[in-house]
Amino acid sequence: MAETTHTTEQRQRQLRNVESSAEALDALRVSPGAHLAEEMATATKAGGDAVGLRERAFAVQLGLRATPGTASAQALESALGITLPKQIGEVTGDEAGLYALWLGPDEFLVVDVSRRQRPGETLIAEASLEGLPGQAVDLSANRTILELTGAKAREVLEKSVRTDLHSRVFGVGTAISTQLGPVPVIVHHSAELEYRVYPRASFADFTVRWLLDGMAEFLTSGGGAGFAGSASAEAESSD
Repeated sequence: MAETTHTTEQRQRQLRNVESSAEALDALRVSPGAHLAEEMATATKAGGDAVGLRERAFAVQLGLRATPGTASAQALESALGITLPKQIGEVTGDEAGLYALWLGPDEFLVVDVSRRQRPGETLIAEASLEGLPGQAVDLSANRTILELTGAKAREVLEKSVRTDLHSRVFGVGTAISTQLGPVPVIVHHSAELEYRVYPRASFADFTVRWLLDGMAEFLTSGGGAGFAGSASAEAESSD
């Protein structure tokens, strides 16, 4: 009993520390695509209803490891308030808020785009796994989320993604690990005219520029002039 009380008090202290540090953290951190925010906004304005691009900065991203149907998976589902996907490509939850992507038979990425990541995001999940096999890791800094929207969004992706994105096989609520050009990414069909691309943070600059190049033909006259060739030239120079 004393050990349980001590653990609870320790968790409460950790949560208080998290709350006090969150504001200071927001003042310091810079997203992987922040330096290209103006270019994305300019392209989005020029793209109108055809295409747009923005970064969903600092969204919560938790990496979970647990075998579906086990006590570990059930504990995580109960703690986080979400059902874990059970098959390749499946996305569960609310794609405007908290949802989970299938990455492997016992590997999942839980994302919350409705709020910003805070220190201690895994405390509740970790507590639920006490005495059980499994893992919960905060991966919010590992990837960023680039949101490509508009009537031509799929066409932009189809230039570079090595998979069939037709709605008959890649409908809303589907996500897969694939490649965008030379970059490993997760591509998530999050809404009818919306795709989320998850590159590693270190590839964010390249991925944004690559997508801007792909958008150029759909922008109003002159809107894409500053983007054309930027990522493709970089790719060629690295060959």
